[in-house]
Amino acid sequence: MKNVEMKVEDNILIIKVDLTKEHGPSSSGKTIIIASTEGNISIPNKEDIKIGLNIYKKK
Repeated sequence: MKNVEMKVEDNILIIKVDLTKEHGPSSSGKTIIIASTEGNISIPNKEDIKIGLNIYKKK
């Protein structure tokens, strides 16, 4: 994961992302990646539930 923190509190998923960080261009080169789970991953302590997250901005 790039710049993504996740936790579950009282069955609520909390996602924390620092919007000031950048991780370079996307594969197409059209956007700049801010955060990504880099595909679908399990939610902490809920292995049967998956998330796929991408946060980006235009170049």
